[in-house]
Amino acid sequence: MAAQRYYFLASAGPLWARLLSSAWDRRPAHINRSGGSFRMPAQIGVTGLAVMGANLARNFARNGYTVAVHNRSAGKTDALLEAHGDEGDFIRTESLEELVQNLETPRRVMLMVKAGKPVDAVIDQLVPLLEPGDIVIDGGNSHYEDTRRREAALAEKDLHFVGVGVSGGEEGALLGPSIMPGGSQESYRALGPMLEKISAKYEGEPCCTWISTDGAGHFVKMVHNGIEYADMQVIGEAYDLLRSAAGLEPAEQAKVFTEWNKTNLSSFLIEITAEVLGHVDADTGKPLVDVVVDSAGQKGTGRWTVISALELGTPTSGIAESVFARGLSSQRSQRAIGQEVLEGREEQVELPEGFVEDVRQALFASKLVSYAQGLDMLDNAAAEYGWELKLDEIASLWRAGCIIRAELLDDIMKAYAAAEKPENLLFAPAFSKAIAEAVPAWRRVVATAVRLGIPVPVFSSSLAYYDGLRRKRLPAALIQGQRDLFGAHTYQRIDREGTFHTQWSGDRTEISADDTH
Repeated sequence: MAAQRYYFLASAGPLWARLLSSAWDRRPAHINRSGGSFRMPAQIGVTGLAVMGANLARNFARNGYTVAVHNRSAGKTDALLEAHGDEGDFIRTESLEELVQNLETPRRVMLMVKAGKPVDAVIDQLVPLLEPGDIVIDGGNSHYEDTRRREAALAEKDLHFVGVGVSGGEEGALLGPSIMPGGSQESYRALGPMLEKISAKYEGEPCCTWISTDGAGHFVKMVHNGIEYADMQVIGEAYDLLRSAAGLEPAEQAKVFTEWNKTNLSSFLIEITAEVLGHVDADTGKPLVDVVVDSAGQKGTGRWTVISALELGTPTSGIAESVFARGLSSQRSQRAIGQEVLEGREEQVELPEGFVEDVRQALFASKLVSYAQGLDMLDNAAAEYGWELKLDEIASLWRAGCIIRAELLDDIMKAYAAAEKPENLLFAPAFSKAIAEAVPAWRRVVATAVRLGIPVPVFSSSLAYYDGLRRKRLPAALIQGQRDLFGAHTYQRIDREGTFHTQWSGDRTEISADDTH
């Protein structure tokens, strides 16, 4: 039964309650509900009991761990214990000090609070209560730079700080999420087995492993979310094309996506797309998708991915366009004016035979590009921050529990586990062949969408990325010439080594820029 001081004292008389309360405060052992036995402290503490925090606490308890729970408002703690206290062993605490007192050493305290200043505020309260070797775990969607800063600051106090990416939403937190922990290897030895036990499993393997030092875990989770943004947007574009161009209503599309989920598109997002499109609103009798406002929100991780990609110089055009598409969808007042004043001049288009299959292939190709861009970004971040990111292991973590789990992750994992790892995912033989087969359909879909005036920013930008990789010459040569003319930014030549500058304001002779330094 669950060890909860709250429930035991509530059943005791006033005098016994005071005596036991006093004795409790002087000793770390705990009394179970029956009041007859003592035992060791909790293995982990969780502070912040909103849905994600509460579900992770329940997940730990269901897996045999004693969990000390705390929330700034005790009402959430009591609600958790009242509804789910029989799922395992919990210890109710009313303060961070009491939470720390009820933990075995090294203490493991998981913060499930809002990213940003609230995390720093809890850390400031928590650190004076801890001892060298204790572990502070941030399981929220914190920015990786904040995690790097916090890890360095706590390391100076001989404390471990672990930024943990957790993907899978509320259900995943309870039943088994994909978990991406950073921090020191030493902290993972004390914390990792617990995280692996509560994580999702794929063919018996835990979807959890040590990622790398400091903010690596949160960085990988951020990129996961960036891929998720692009994946969701390109599915939305496919839906729009099937409806606006091919005339398939949501109920029909639900059947199409169900069938697509049996192909190489098999994934969680395709599965739930079919479910959403098949759902009918109870109030109006219309498809739910027709009564939902077409304005998509975001919580910041997609935007962070794009900003970080720009800082790293990594092209993530599909991810960026998916973020911008959400932004455009939210410009409702401008869109209302645009509908009145902007001329589309759409053409009448006879759809190619097999258009639905074309859309499926274009969707798969664009999905591949999203993964390729995200994984390329991880490679560049590893070089920038000194992380040892193993892309095959990261792909394996995403095979279950997380939002972007998909059948193709098995092949991605194998591509990066090979002796010769591809410099870009699209160069791996399995994927270069698959995308080559999809290219004709991909081009037909993008061309059809443009002629019909249907926006497909991720379809089209992903195709442009693919073409940019394979073209022998790009117009960047002209851009370099322009930069040299207006700013003397110099250029390099294809026929000899060195850096050069044309004297545009003089006789336009070329000089070696290397000689001017």
